[in-house]
Amino acid sequence: MNRLPIIIALFGISMFTACQSAKSEAIPEKQDNSDSVLVEVKKMIPERFAHHVTINGAVEAVLEAFVSPETNGQIKKIHVHEGQRVDKGDILISLNSDAIRSGIAEVESGLELATTVYERRRDLWEKKIGSEIQYLEAKTNKVSLENRLKTLQAQLDMAEIKAPITGIVDRISLKVGELAMPGMELIHLINLKRMRVNAELAESYLGSIKAQDPLELTFPTYPDRKLMAQIKRISQTINAKNRTVTIQVEIDNDDESIKPNMMATLRLNDFMDEQALVLPAIVIKNDMKGRFVYITEGTADKLVARKVYVEIGLTDEGQTMITSGISDGQQVIVVGYNQVSNGMNIRLP
Repeated sequence: MNRLPIIIALFGISMFTACQSAKSEAIPEKQDNSDSVLVEVKKMIPERFAHHVTINGAVEAVLEAFVSPETNGQIKKIHVHEGQRVDKGDILISLNSDAIRSGIAEVESGLELATTVYERRRDLWEKKIGSEIQYLEAKTNKVSLENRLKTLQAQLDMAEIKAPITGIVDRISLKVGELAMPGMELIHLINLKRMRVNAELAESYLGSIKAQDPLELTFPTYPDRKLMAQIKRISQTINAKNRTVTIQVEIDNDDESIKPNMMATLRLNDFMDEQALVLPAIVIKNDMKGRFVYITEGTADKLVARKVYVEIGLTDEGQTMITSGISDGQQVIVVGYNQVSNGMNIRLP
């Protein structure tokens, strides 16, 4: 039996195994990263940081009138209806003026006679005929009736209740035939084109917020609506009960969608730093010594997490300003920060 092929085959297998073993030893092993944690970092670069304060307010109309009569009278006619738009000066309600008109007619008749008597007495007096007393009495009587006529005409004008502003008739309180009196509301008239928002602001913000400062205005009724406006006025007195001041904002309301007494939210900027170091508030942790974050330390081949204590400033929308503890250019771990500890090996994506 020829054993040569078998020996050659066995020799080939041995040589293949040896080559594979040599090849395995020749290929360098990759760095073992099994004990390092994959993290992501934020490089600290000065950026803009703004802090805001949010308060709630209520809407009111800039132009609003609760119309009442200036004199007593029975309602004779209502010229408008609820929801109607009126212009300033339009007649809203007419009161019964029959007695006033009769009085005017009577006075006008008496004034005509008094004027004639006065003119004749005057002509005679200028010719030194008659007594001065008669002339003065005729003059006084004429002037008295003229004044009485003006009073009655003013009362007649007051019987016509007119719109003091341009707006919408929102409510009519009385009906035809009912008695109207001064101080009693007859009509609620409102103009929705210009609205005012009143809100209470804590007195502690007086040093950082002033009139004409910009703000953001939103309405819970319209979640998608956001307006930019300015503070028009800050009250000059502090409410002793809640230590607040009233701020007012005026806005245009051309579509009349914003209504009186609607709730509004005001977002005001009370602090700004254009060169701040900012971190997500969630990455800042606490221990017995204080607040800390993890930064990277070492080279790209050998990175470790290093625990550093920091001092913080204000926080706004989940972002916190760092006042000390880290410097420009350092890398802070912002993803994986809960999985590392001081000195632990880390790696970047």
